[in-house]
Amino acid sequence: MAASIPNRSSLLLVAAVGGLLVGLVAGPALGAATAPRPVYQVAPGIDGTAPEHTIAVAGSGKVTVIPDMATVSLGVNVQKDTAKGAREAGAAAMTKVIAAIKALGIDDKDIATSMVSLGPVYDYQSTTQRITGYQLQNTVSVTVRDLTKVADVLDDSVNAGATTVNGVSFDVADRTAAEAKAREAAMVDAKAKADTLSKAAGVAITGVASISETVSTPIWYAPEMSAAGAARDAATPVMPGSTDVTITVQVSYLID
Repeated sequence: MAASIPNRSSLLLVAAVGGLLVGLVAGPALGAATAPRPVYQVAPGIDGTAPEHTIAVAGSGKVTVIPDMATVSLGVNVQKDTAKGAREAGAAAMTKVIAAIKALGIDDKDIATSMVSLGPVYDYQSTTQRITGYQLQNTVSVTVRDLTKVADVLDDSVNAGATTVNGVSFDVADRTAAEAKAREAAMVDAKAKADTLSKAAGVAITGVASISETVSTPIWYAPEMSAAGAARDAATPVMPGSTDVTITVQVSYLID
């Protein structure tokens, strides 16, 4: 009797079962070889290179300075029935004030007009708003380079007709030297902080990546004064005092 030949469907069934068995046996091994693994890497910098390792700190330095110049703000405030009358009266009053200031040896370049205002004055008490006059305000800024003359500038200006003394501010003509010392002190402070941090972290400082600074400008202000409060029989006391020039630096140090 001749051997029977299996039909096509039987052959396909056998092949499928065989393939399944091979897959079950080989699957774990192939899976172990192809499964993705986590990759750890340092993100590149903006230019594509690895970023630098740094320690960022802030340092502060200050130097106490005594002012050697002052700026006085003063002026006249005049009210008249007409705009022309207010302007003319204000001009005459300020001319006398400036003459008194110049008589103290103040140079023309150190006297500058800071504000001129001319406008109507209204009566707001009545039901109908009406103009009762015109007011002129003229203010000058006077730079006094000899502090012993500040009191005389105040007193003589008021005696000459100034009606307002808005204030006195003090400064130093040259801040360069003071700022240089404050800057050096700020860098020393920043380096000390970075050394402490690097030592605690077990790393070494190898250089500087970046430096930026902020300068605090010194300003001295005397109490606000008015013409009524300025002495006419005795010199007005002016005490410039002292202040600090402060510089803050932000330093980023390279570490390995």
